[in-house]
Amino acid sequence: MVRVSIEYKDHIAFVTLTRGDKMNALDSDMVKAIIAAGQEVAASDARAVVLSGEGKSFCAGLDLMSFAQMGQVDPEEWLMTRSHHDANEMQEVAMVWRRVPVPVIAAIQGAAYGGGLQLALGADIRIAASDAKLSIMEMKWGIVPDMGGMVLLPRLLRSDVLRRLTYTAEVFGAEQAQAWGLVTELADDPLARATELAEEIALKSPSGIRAAKHLIERAEAEGRAAVLLAESAEQVHLIGKPHQMEVIAAQMGGRKPVFK
Repeated sequence: MVRVSIEYKDHIAFVTLTRGDKMNALDSDMVKAIIAAGQEVAASDARAVVLSGEGKSFCAGLDLMSFAQMGQVDPEEWLMTRSHHDANEMQEVAMVWRRVPVPVIAAIQGAAYGGGLQLALGADIRIAASDAKLSIMEMKWGIVPDMGGMVLLPRLLRSDVLRRLTYTAEVFGAEQAQAWGLVTELADDPLARATELAEEIALKSPSGIRAAKHLIERAEAEGRAAVLLAESAEQVHLIGKPHQMEVIAAQMGGRKPVFK
């Protein structure tokens, strides 16, 4: 069965998890399909990505069959292999969206639990319905977040909040998630709002947006001297180039820019 669909429209890639009858729970096929979708979008000329799940929930995390299969494989061989750059296959479910060179916006409804929450954390921006429910749920099953969560969560949460949510596996609402920093904003229709935001981004300089995402990734991971140098290097590649000149011409002419 198809696990993920991709549609391109007006320079936006719409990536949708299509296992709605199972709350888009992650099985082996879904894991592979999500990674493949990220790789396809990364190689496309899309200027923004909207990541969503069909049905009642964004993604409820690993399905029960996947948990059952854990005991039948050697975890060291499965988890310690760096199959995707610096990540294993499970980690790449989230990290592939950080490798996509353009902004990714997750639209969250229903449940975003465990691996589903970590998938959403791979996005640049998260728009959630006010009644959405989230959880760092791994401790419920006696394990720790291992799909990129411990790279992404500390950038968003205070240490004491991260520890509480990890230790307790509690379910919390979208309003609290926004207050803590896990959710960017709330919306009655997260998909519509994510699309609106993607459309706004798609009107900006494509090279400028890609440079900005690359620079932010470096700023979050590297030291002061390296980031200052990276700022300058990115700017050198933008100033006076066609996209930047078109932005200036459009501003001066009171029109929308047209990028080639």
